[in-house]
Amino acid sequence: MMTALRLAMRNLLGAGLRTWLNVFVLSLSFVLIIWYQGILQGWSRQASRDTIAWEIGGGQYWHPAYDPYDPFTSEEAHGPVPAPLRERVALGELTPILVAQATIYPGGRMQNVLVKGIDPQQRILRIPSSSLERQGLEIPAIVGTRMANSCRLHVGDVFMIRWRDRHGTFDAREVKIVQIMKTDVASIDNGQLWIPLVTLQQMLDMPEEATLLVAKPSVPPAEGVLGWEFKSQDFLLQDIRAMVRAKSAGVAVLYLVLMALALLAIFDTQVLSIFRRRREIGTLMALGMTRGQVVTLFTVEGAMHGLLAAIVAAFYGIPLLGYFAARGLSLPKQVSDSMGLAIAERIFPVYGALLILGTTLLVLMAVTVVSFLPARKIAKMQPTDALRGRTS
Repeated sequence: MMTALRLAMRNLLGAGLRTWLNVFVLSLSFVLIIWYQGILQGWSRQASRDTIAWEIGGGQYWHPAYDPYDPFTSEEAHGPVPAPLRERVALGELTPILVAQATIYPGGRMQNVLVKGIDPQQRILRIPSSSLERQGLEIPAIVGTRMANSCRLHVGDVFMIRWRDRHGTFDAREVKIVQIMKTDVASIDNGQLWIPLVTLQQMLDMPEEATLLVAKPSVPPAEGVLGWEFKSQDFLLQDIRAMVRAKSAGVAVLYLVLMALALLAIFDTQVLSIFRRRREIGTLMALGMTRGQVVTLFTVEGAMHGLLAAIVAAFYGIPLLGYFAARGLSLPKQVSDSMGLAIAERIFPVYGALLILGTTLLVLMAVTVVSFLPARKIAKMQPTDALRGRTS
């Protein structure tokens, strides 16, 4: 095997520019696959981390009628907090949230919103709810930057809000923006207004009621809670993971095109090499090498493209990937704000050992198979024909 490796390396280096062009194109496959998968893994971790911190905590208990994808369920999705859960609320292990529909009139414009009541003293979510403790004639409210931009709201703005309570009676009051929070989680920002929980309960005539309860991370779910179903982190993060899988599948087309170009070049190189080196093959067989050893030699020679490509990719890929890992990939603000899922303005890639090792093995296996296919023709060659320059 060492003899085959030495001969393969000598032949590759002797091929000159043709070898290095194949190696460079193949190294691009290494770097691009690792870079893009690192971006997706970095986005997945960042989105999951931010969603846990800002929205879902350690999981949520949902009212039986609650459906976050159907805002009209908010009229029925509320009820008294069950006794086992009230005890945990008192201990600070759960924080209740009440959801209702309303209409606001900022600057004379009309905008339908979801009003969410949250305890100003909660410490489970990163929502700056402590700002809601401010007292005044108006209802204190918090909005996100996306909501503020779409409605042209600023801190200190006062506008009218109209809602309908549980009896179907319409009422209205003034709301004052006390803080605009900056969050990467669009699902707690777009079209949403956060006010004190007790205030919203009084407005809707729903004392001690809630739509969902957010659990503190690392707190085990309660048992014996009738009706209210616990939704784990895995369940609540499935949208993010499904999006990452979809993006991975979509970019696989790019991987296939790039890999196909590199492998086709290697395949053609191997076919041309066997055609041009017929006399060399015949000489090796005449000197005592078996057909299997000659096939192995040419297969190893082709596979060496993958090893050289890995070395070349490491030469320029490590600094490049390290730069992105340290500085991140900046996204335009319009892109990050328009995404329905949690996405930051700057994504930091994550390059795991499994990703790098898996990509390397995948490319090496593909190169080896492509190198072996044309080398099989050697097994049918006769030494005398090869010495004459004939392939069959």
